[in-house]
Amino acid sequence: MSYPTGNAPCSWGVEFGDDPRNPPWQRVLDEAREAGYTGMELGPLGFLPEDPTVLAEAMAKRGMTLTAAVMFRPLHDPDAFGDILDVTHRTCRNLRALGAGQFVLIDSISERRVPTAGRPDEAERLTGDELAGLHARIREVATIARDEYGVTVSMHAHAAGFVEFEDEIDRLMDAVPAELLGLCVDTGHCEYARTDPVALYRRYHQRVPYVHYKDIDPAVRDAVVANRTGFYDACAQGLFCNLGDGVVDFAGFRDALAEHRFAGWGTVEQDCDPTAGNPVVDDARANMAHLRAVGIAP
Repeated sequence: MSYPTGNAPCSWGVEFGDDPRNPPWQRVLDEAREAGYTGMELGPLGFLPEDPTVLAEAMAKRGMTLTAAVMFRPLHDPDAFGDILDVTHRTCRNLRALGAGQFVLIDSISERRVPTAGRPDEAERLTGDELAGLHARIREVATIARDEYGVTVSMHAHAAGFVEFEDEIDRLMDAVPAELLGLCVDTGHCEYARTDPVALYRRYHQRVPYVHYKDIDPAVRDAVVANRTGFYDACAQGLFCNLGDGVVDFAGFRDALAEHRFAGWGTVEQDCDPTAGNPVVDDARANMAHLRAVGIAP
């Protein structure tokens, strides 16, 4: 069984919407479609057009679907919540206008956690009021997205945020009801955090509406964890290799998806250095070829 497969602007090095190093958004859509992808994530606000009419026309022209939006914001920081609410409304308006149903939340990188990314036994955890505040803010954002815009909300664990490790995922899933918040399993970030993505999907499959395909170069992972390297520097060093070249068991993930009758989109996310100059479209083609060979992509 195969699943509709998209890509994301971060595979072209787009992490921030206003980065002058970003490639033209039209080129990203063209190259993704040429590589065989039929969907695209929204990416950071300010990269793809925020006018839904312009974006809808651009997607339709290429026979592509807007699959989801990822909000990468410091949900752990109460002082940032005003901005988070603004981004929530702006993003969800675009999702609703284009008929995309997935809103993915990421607690963005905290300097408190950078030195211990990928170190589950060493990293500090939020406790007490800080943890309760994080969960409350996630609950409020998810309620707005669901009740005001009709989109499905899921949480994505991310390196160097305060939802990174398996115990942090478990606490969040216990704190927020399933009808309000699901889980977006990212195979690469799981492996970075020493979490088995296949086992995590099997455990939470009823709460997983959407997945990210990413692979990890084990040698680079071991080096950046040992050296306490920051996330973006790790990406620049080739942390996220082409699918099939790293540690992720994509055949096992395929079997788990099939066993539990997954019915959503999967999106390739291969965060890379926007200044590296490598032909990322070649990586996009190789990643699609691997997903097809494994039987995940059509």
